[in-house]
Amino acid sequence: MSRPLTAPRSDDRDLVAFLGGLCLFLSTVEYLVPKPVPFLRIGIANLPLLIGLDLLSPGRLLLVAVLKVIGQGLVSGTLTTYVFLFSAAGTFASALTMLVVRRVAGPRMSLVGVSVIGALLSNLAQIALAIAMDLIGHGAWVIAPPFIAVGTVSSALLGWFAERFAGSSRWLASVRGGP
Repeated sequence: MSRPLTAPRSDDRDLVAFLGGLCLFLSTVEYLVPKPVPFLRIGIANLPLLIGLDLLSPGRLLLVAVLKVIGQGLVSGTLTTYVFLFSAAGTFASALTMLVVRRVAGPRMSLVGVSVIGALLSNLAQIALAIAMDLIGHGAWVIAPPFIAVGTVSSALLGWFAERFAGSSRWLASVRGGP
């Protein structure tokens, strides 16, 4: 399923660039979606990370996560704000969690489960950061349930989409080396 750690091939670099660009595009789309709360994101920019789980080495997947965080910061204009820290904390908590879960559980756990667990850890990392930075004090416990609820639903839908895409995409089959 995953490749051993070797020197990067040019197609690995191309895939990282493509998935990073896709993160930027999806971040832009997500930025345009109206939000009831400024920090609430539905997470569609995580789709390239889900797709990359079975295609990239851990280092390359984390590089896509870096590109995602920087891209979101550029698109939303938050690159030099504390919002960027929340984005980074959530993205890296999610990416590392999804990577570990996928490596441990393999195909026994669907991308829906992997995505939901990643979203949960993303939300928890952001709530912990809000508490540590004392930005909203005890209000973190008030906003946590709706954020976790939205994150669970949206990540389940995103995982479902990624699972369907993985099963039917000719492009993905060709990247994996299939027919």
